[in-house]
Amino acid sequence: MKLFCVRHGETLFNSAGRIQGQSDSQLSPLGLRQCAAVADVLAGQPIDAVIASPLSRALDSARVIAERLKLTVQVEPRLMEINAGIFQGHSWEEIDQTFPQDALRWRSQDPDYRIPQGESRRDLMERAATAFAAIREAGYRQAVVVAHGGSLSAAFKSLLSVPAERNPFSLANGSISTIEWQKDFRLLSLNETCHLRDARSGSGDL
Repeated sequence: MKLFCVRHGETLFNSAGRIQGQSDSQLSPLGLRQCAAVADVLAGQPIDAVIASPLSRALDSARVIAERLKLTVQVEPRLMEINAGIFQGHSWEEIDQTFPQDALRWRSQDPDYRIPQGESRRDLMERAATAFAAIREAGYRQAVVVAHGGSLSAAFKSLLSVPAERNPFSLANGSISTIEWQKDFRLLSLNETCHLRDARSGSGDL
């Protein structure tokens, strides 16, 4: 099985530097162009399924891709971004001012620190890994998974046995990471963004 793992397009919260977690924000004009660019680059692939987080920024991104591939979007709730609890909707500057101790705990990279009213990094790893395991069991030859920087990175960490306290992956909006999963889980490419070159220079009138 081959999976093309896509981080959703840029949102208005992304462009404003605000934490989304499991709250929602609309795709920005750039984000819409990024999704179209992903659809263009995947159009020639024999894709069996498009699977997405139910959060609107991922679901809307997936719909752009699925329409081009003439497929419908399947929803997998376990692909949702980390529940960022009290951090959601705030900028990091606001978090530092309002929740200074919690901000320090989060930045310590402690995988078991659970954001108040939210999740820990380890919680996310376990949840995201179960989502990928379910996708594998479905038996697709090739599928597109549209989710979030946090949830995709967490799944990669778990399935590659990266220690929970390490956070080596960073995924750009609209990036594609490709994995192959036969007997073993293999990360073939990470955070590919070459297809976004024209999207960055778009007129922004979408």
